[in-house]
Amino acid sequence: MKSFVPICLALAAGAAVAQSVALQGMLGNKALLIVDGAPPRSVAPGESHKGVKVLSTQGDQAVVEINGQRHTLRLGEAPASVGGGAGPARGSKIVLTAGSGGHFLTPGAINGRAVQFLVDTGATSVSMGANEAERLGIDYRKGQVARTQTANGLVAMYIVKLNSVRVGDVEVYDVDASVLPASSGPILLGNSFLTRFQMTRFNDQLVLERRY
Repeated sequence: MKSFVPICLALAAGAAVAQSVALQGMLGNKALLIVDGAPPRSVAPGESHKGVKVLSTQGDQAVVEINGQRHTLRLGEAPASVGGGAGPARGSKIVLTAGSGGHFLTPGAINGRAVQFLVDTGATSVSMGANEAERLGIDYRKGQVARTQTANGLVAMYIVKLNSVRVGDVEVYDVDASVLPASSGPILLGNSFLTRFQMTRFNDQLVLERRY
């Protein structure tokens, strides 16, 4: 099975409830879907998962039907708001479900480009490697240079400002981030984003409710 960068599509379900749908990859002719942060599920054409029906798959995209409307999910696209009226994200609550290792992973977007986040309450800010920053079009070398302690000793890092960070139907603007020279897997969703929310843990769920 090939690994792909996940994308998510924010969809209006009913009057005001947003549903997060992510295409994580392809398994043969099946689409690997993440719905509302749940573990990935392989869904074949003609099958449905949590109200999302896969109509067809080809290459790096899948055509799905939600609430009677067709949508094309393509790998690498930024989240989009469709269904109950297009426009910017206006949600105020994020609900995440822990994975098998107890970590909270979620698809999202930085400056309108799709990413995979790992929630890290021990990280001062949103943190990523230089490769990810370059993929996202972030000119991190113009940021403030600082140093941080790692397992390999002190390394230089860059402090930058992100225009926007989005998870599900919630978007936050002007978020501090740090860029390290080496890639460290998923982008860490640190406290420069998390402190804008009231965080509550319920068993395997983490609920973030917006403060401001």
